[in-house]
Amino acid sequence: MKEHYYLDNAATTMPKPESVYLFMDEFFRKFGVNPGRSSYELAMEAEVMIEETRRMLSQFFGYKGNPSRVTFSMNATDSMNTALLGILQPEDHVVTTRLEHNAVLRPLNHLERDKKIRVTRVESDPNGYIDPSDIKRNIHKKTRAVVINHASNVLGSLQDIAAIGEIVRETDAILIVDSCQTAGVIPIEMDTCGIDVLVFTGHKGLFGPSGIGGMIVAEDIDVKPTRTGGTGINSLAPFHPNDYPQRLEAGTISIPGIAGIHAAQKWFANLAESEKTVSATSHENACRASVNHIHAKELKHVGELLDSFNNMPEVTIYGPNSIQQPRVSTLSINVGNLPADRVGEMLDADYRICVRSGLHCAPIVHQDQNTIQKNGMVRLAPGFFTNDEDIFHAIESIREIIESNIT
Repeated sequence: MKEHYYLDNAATTMPKPESVYLFMDEFFRKFGVNPGRSSYELAMEAEVMIEETRRMLSQFFGYKGNPSRVTFSMNATDSMNTALLGILQPEDHVVTTRLEHNAVLRPLNHLERDKKIRVTRVESDPNGYIDPSDIKRNIHKKTRAVVINHASNVLGSLQDIAAIGEIVRETDAILIVDSCQTAGVIPIEMDTCGIDVLVFTGHKGLFGPSGIGGMIVAEDIDVKPTRTGGTGINSLAPFHPNDYPQRLEAGTISIPGIAGIHAAQKWFANLAESEKTVSATSHENACRASVNHIHAKELKHVGELLDSFNNMPEVTIYGPNSIQQPRVSTLSINVGNLPADRVGEMLDADYRICVRSGLHCAPIVHQDQNTIQKNGMVRLAPGFFTNDEDIFHAIESIREIIESNIT
């Protein structure tokens, strides 16, 4: 038995590629100084790495605009708050969905209560899919933004962002996308899909560390800064600079965090060549091939789980129950009448399996799926580094829990 069978990649990917650990340690030891604030060599090397990371992420996400519009923050929640608070004004209307994470729900709830923002929350079908026509139906002349997660962190359902983007393009609204469950797993073409603001986090599919995230803001979108302070430039100016990226990056940004994303971006590019899926003709093409490869591998694992759980009458599967439906590898279940947290505890204590049980910071999903009374769901999320032993062990462990506690 292994020390751990890690199936919580929807929360944080683990392990990271070895090159990420090594580069973070080496770069922070050598160049862990304030970037962009001094002209000495160490500071300039740090700034070069950061600017190169912005360029790589621009290509990775299919954004053709100025890489300075790639801004860094603590995490996706931080950037989503900046986007919503920096764009929305009193009396604005927002269209979002009932599938959202609290990173979207709570800022909008506060704005609705405190700033007179009006919010429409579109329902999904039972499998967690949003009908783009429902988005269209709810947009009107006061709609300032459509805010949607690319894939549900509970159900794994993958939304048709291209179709939604096409609808939003025909209006005066802007499209804000939470990519936390898809960045690094599903190729994202920001420009093609009409995404105006893309919010990402580093510690999930981008294979970076915790404590780093950001967003990409299209050049015709104005996001007002929600924090002001030091930027290392124009120190005599009494107000915060308007230029990107400093506009949305007050204070010192995370050198180790960005170094981790930097190394991971190079790992993505190298993966395509090592797997012989494509010659690394460009960072964008190589990474797209790698992401497709990662998604295929994760789908294989979740397909094996689904095949087994579909043959266990005691297991309830939430969301899409096959890999023929658009989805990521996130899979949530319940076992008989057992509370979700109890199943999670047994998987950990008895089988050393790491899963996430509970409400997953997405309470409306659980309301709609009638799982509040079960303390939520048990979420399994295979990742790129998951292997066949992990999947087999998870299936057999659920089978044993059924035999010992239900049958």
